[in-house]
Amino acid sequence: MTETAPSSPAFASLGLREEILRSIEDSGYTTPTPIQAAAIPVVLAGRDVLGIAQTGTGKTASFTLPMIEKLSSGRARARMPRSLILSPTRELATQTAKNFETYGKYLKLSHVLLIGGVGMGDQEKQLEKGVDVLIATPGRMLDWFERGRILLGGVQIMVIDEADRMLDMGFIPDVERIISLLPARQQTLLFSATMPKEVRSLADRFMSEPAVIEVARPATTSTNIEDVVVMTAPRDKVEGLVKLIRSHDIDKAIIFSNRKRSVAELNRTLKRRKLNVSDIHGDLDQSQRQATLDAFKRGDLDYLVATDVAARGLDISDMPVVINFDVPTHPDDYVHRIGRTGRAGRKGRAFTFVTSEELKYLAAITGLVGREIPALELEGISGLDEMVEAAEPKRGRKKSSGGAKSERPKKAKEDAAPPAARAAETDAKDLADEASDKKPRRTRSRPAPAAPAPEPRIMGTDEPQPDLHEPETAPQEVVARPSSRGRSRRDASREEARADAPRAPTPSRDEPPARERGRSEGREGQQVLGFGDAVPAFMRIVVPKTIKPADEE
Repeated sequence: MTETAPSSPAFASLGLREEILRSIEDSGYTTPTPIQAAAIPVVLAGRDVLGIAQTGTGKTASFTLPMIEKLSSGRARARMPRSLILSPTRELATQTAKNFETYGKYLKLSHVLLIGGVGMGDQEKQLEKGVDVLIATPGRMLDWFERGRILLGGVQIMVIDEADRMLDMGFIPDVERIISLLPARQQTLLFSATMPKEVRSLADRFMSEPAVIEVARPATTSTNIEDVVVMTAPRDKVEGLVKLIRSHDIDKAIIFSNRKRSVAELNRTLKRRKLNVSDIHGDLDQSQRQATLDAFKRGDLDYLVATDVAARGLDISDMPVVINFDVPTHPDDYVHRIGRTGRAGRKGRAFTFVTSEELKYLAAITGLVGREIPALELEGISGLDEMVEAAEPKRGRKKSSGGAKSERPKKAKEDAAPPAARAAETDAKDLADEASDKKPRRTRSRPAPAAPAPEPRIMGTDEPQPDLHEPETAPQEVVARPSSRGRSRRDASREEARADAPRAPTPSRDEPPARERGRSEGREGQQVLGFGDAVPAFMRIVVPKTIKPADEE
């Protein structure tokens, strides 16, 4: 069932008690926003609520006000909060806690804020006394539960705030686990700026026939915001930002960047340009972040450079300008970022710097919001046409030189390949050339015909012996034999036998040096000629040990 908002009701008609109405009046509000007018009566009736409304529409008060009304009667027990609110960021959780302080100041309700970067001592003391409202980020909530410092059996009202942001930050599994730890839960409230299928699936599993309250189409920008894009080259971004601030009289703004490192660098750069600026991102501890936000709200700072951690949950009513130094990679984040301006009926401006690499993100944004975003040209800053013209010659040079460049990697790849791989990839002519190139090297590596190379020897002796391990496929070569004139017949026949025996192969230059030959086990009283463990046993040749050197015979 989808509820519709009343036309223009007053808070007094929503069923809130006098103490709450007085605190609302003290805050300067007289008329509820559409999401407040539609959600507050349904929450007071005890139904589950699935609220969909864009950032800056007053979602927080739409559940804090009726919760204060319902919790005003009853008493909390030690370590057992009566209600639980989960927020995706520390800033949003802190803002929710301030809502309870503001609207519940005339009632004796207590609340505890569990977020990272804050000491546990004071929080634990408050829990020991018992609290009505527990406000926490999912990770901190589970940490306290697993330490046994908190009991969740008494939670009756469960609120999931900014559910789509929970999804973006990967908190949905933690949220599901926390919900499973709430056996006494009587009412579940889920609020989100958009409704992706994962969030809808979460609602279907854990909510009982919720009233769907949608006051604006998801992911649409406010009509009070004038947003434009500034086309620029990456090198001109900083200069364009400074020129935009000075030429458009921007005295106060939130400047968004996508990465923490970019935020810190941009903060330092703008300070060098004499701008009153500071930054906020996830690497800062909670005390630093809160001090920076407080200074920005007071007006001590003119510009705040931030990541998306500050895109939601910042209740800064008077924010005239938002600047996207980087185009958000998710189109929904564009809506949430610029939703910081144009609030409470005020006019707002939003500027987004776009480079050629970010055009795809801009296309996704325009597709989401359903309209084209007009472009703004800054004097002295390259626009889209200049970027395209500057890119054309580069692409042409790259294309014309691509052929020459492509040959070098190919040649380097061939040089790096082993000889066998190169031979497999060449044609017959290359093989013939390669063979002819190797022949002189093999010939030079052999001894001269008149001086035969030293023969292999039996280990432990000085007697040259024939090497019988030459493969059968070894090429046959003509070997010049020395003359036997002047020698005995026995010596000549002995020399001929040695010459006729197969010669050991000469290693090529590309081959690694032969491993040192070791002693192998053989039969008793005999030695084995071999190359160690690399030679199988059946190839080892048994040689009688009684052979003596020629000079001893």
